[in-house]
Amino acid sequence: MTLLTGVPLLVAALQVPHAATAQADSAGTHPVSVTINAMSPAAPGKDDTVTVSGTLTNDSKSPITDAHVGLHRGTALNDRSSIEAVTKRTGYLSSADGPEIGNHTEKVDKLDPGTSRTFTVSVPVKDLGLSTDGVYPLEVTLSGHTPSSSYDQVLGIDRTFLPWQDAAPAKKTQLTYLWPLISTTHLTAETGADAQQTPVFRNDDLAAEIANGGRLQKMVELGKNLPVTFVIDPDLLASVEAMTKTYRVHGPDGPLGKNQAVAMQWLNDLGNAVKGHEVVALPFGDPDLASLAHHGKSVPSSLSHLGPATELASKTVDTILGVKPRTDFTWPVNGAIDSSIVDVATSAGAHNVITRSDSLRDNGLSYTPTAARPIGGGNTAIVTDTQLSRAFEGDMSKSGNASLAIQEFLAEAQMIGLENPEQQRSVVVAPQRMPTAPQAQAMAGALRNLEQANWTQQTKLGDAAKAKPDPNANRQIPSRSAYPSFLRRQELPAEAFRQIEETQSSLDDFQVVLAQPERVVTPFGNAIMREMSTSWRGDDKGAAAFRASVRSYLDGLTKKVRLIPKSEATLSGRSATIPVTVQNNLLQGIQGLTLRLASSQPNRLDVGKSQQIKVDGGHSQSFKFETTANANGLAWVTAQLYTADGKPYGEPMTFRVNVTEITLTVMLVIAGGVLLLVLAGLRIYLQRKRRAAEDTEDEENGEDNGGSPAEGKDGDDGGTGSDGPEQPSEPTPDTGSEESGPSGSGEKVDR
Repeated sequence: MTLLTGVPLLVAALQVPHAATAQADSAGTHPVSVTINAMSPAAPGKDDTVTVSGTLTNDSKSPITDAHVGLHRGTALNDRSSIEAVTKRTGYLSSADGPEIGNHTEKVDKLDPGTSRTFTVSVPVKDLGLSTDGVYPLEVTLSGHTPSSSYDQVLGIDRTFLPWQDAAPAKKTQLTYLWPLISTTHLTAETGADAQQTPVFRNDDLAAEIANGGRLQKMVELGKNLPVTFVIDPDLLASVEAMTKTYRVHGPDGPLGKNQAVAMQWLNDLGNAVKGHEVVALPFGDPDLASLAHHGKSVPSSLSHLGPATELASKTVDTILGVKPRTDFTWPVNGAIDSSIVDVATSAGAHNVITRSDSLRDNGLSYTPTAARPIGGGNTAIVTDTQLSRAFEGDMSKSGNASLAIQEFLAEAQMIGLENPEQQRSVVVAPQRMPTAPQAQAMAGALRNLEQANWTQQTKLGDAAKAKPDPNANRQIPSRSAYPSFLRRQELPAEAFRQIEETQSSLDDFQVVLAQPERVVTPFGNAIMREMSTSWRGDDKGAAAFRASVRSYLDGLTKKVRLIPKSEATLSGRSATIPVTVQNNLLQGIQGLTLRLASSQPNRLDVGKSQQIKVDGGHSQSFKFETTANANGLAWVTAQLYTADGKPYGEPMTFRVNVTEITLTVMLVIAGGVLLLVLAGLRIYLQRKRRAAEDTEDEENGEDNGGSPAEGKDGDDGGTGSDGPEQPSEPTPDTGSEESGPSGSGEKVDR
């Protein structure tokens, strides 16, 4: 005769004292810490032997004697909520944990205070009494004596899960596991002043992530042989690719980076790893969609970055990995959505939004529905499973945590299939964005064991998006007020997006004057996308510092094109040229700028027409303006550069012009010259009039004498008369040449 648990009655009878004493321990306070570090196999078959190993630690001040380690198998759990309830129990309860399985114990003679020792116990599956398919709690206890107790009692306990399924189900659960390759922002907007535009990194931390044993190196190494969908932030690829060449690390001395070989190896390994796998590219920089929806929409240009970020994502992955990625998926932080986030997430053409079941809840359903949900407008919500997605968020560097996480993951996955075995479901798992190396190892261990268990069928994310939706699943997008407050506190503020807009506007104004705008647009455009990255959550100061550094560097470049300050200019004469010098300290030429002068006294000083500006890189050039002075006195002249669309470029430059050459003396000389010219003309006129009168008188006298007009004239035939030749008029006085230099102090202007 056997108990319902399948354990022989004799064994159960021997454990009655333990069960009686266990009721007192149900509160969970035990003198000994029991930690299960490993269970093998994780999902046993009927012919296997289950081996559990771990550590015992005496936390009390008294020795433990006559002790032994034993195994208990609880009753099969009914649903997924029961699994969670087991993980929260700490005490021993015989009705739930079951009796100790006899003949499969390990003796512990003595455990002194503060000491630890390992244990290993094994039991054949046939002795576990697994009568039906299901998830069974499996407990390890330490029972023994203390100085205050002379009888056996449970002094410590730890639990794990034993998933059992005798044969593969007729309809396996389709399971998609996302494998994220995402990092923080590493590249700055700064590049070197060379033809190669040597990139500058914020620090050299990325090298540690991709080096042997690093987080991202482990992700690539493990993911290569796992049935996963790679989800990649293209900014990570661009950053590593930049590291394969000459690069610098930001700092006082700007040291050269030395991890080119590490970067090349990682990219090569990744290229091999993604072969045969589906690759999903997030928008470049992994923008924070929730922050954009809640704060960025109030800044008109913020959403305009999503389209270019998506286009750049596809190009980056294709160029670096030689793989055409899918760009029709977006992934808000923690999968938390509301109506505004969905609107933003789908605004750039990605019609699949990866959310999570604790955001889009299925209240009232007794089973886990398929992930894909149509949500209107041709969009689909991919609802990932919360329990499976969060299974490995803890400290997986501790073997006890990793072992329990793996067993709980397997238990949850199996229970999904057992909930409604006649209906095949498609389940998607989206773990934390940036798993640690130990977390990645635990995730990989769970997936390998899941493959061996043969309960699930691994599928790609694209297939999961096309799975037949469950008509009973929730499709109602949560309201904005339902968004978790702790996530809202981590969002980028509206001020951040205003600063981003100002930087973009400054970049737009700057690029139009450059002969090679791509040298500036590419690094700054990418940096602006990085300013909106999800990775800034929880790092407000870092995000603000990065935005400030981008703007500061851009401002520094724009100021390399400037007007050289002038001293006071003295205008020599009524007209002269005023030179204005444009300095270009950039490595490339500038063009498309207009230089205009404006006079504070336009009636006194006309400064001439504007001029088009073109200056080669590393040069200065003077541009001469033809000016006209109409009156004496001071005039302030302002020089300003303008872009083609009429926007002022850079700071204006103002200088003083002293018009002093139109003096009283000069005016008198000019007036005297005019008067002499008038008098000379009058004299000529009077002379000619007198001659005409004399000629008339001579003619009259000749007629009276009867002679010819020629008679009575002395001299040769060509003579002009008795008065002799007409004397030339006096020369017009010279008005005086302009002086070679100005009479006043200040800059001499060209004439």
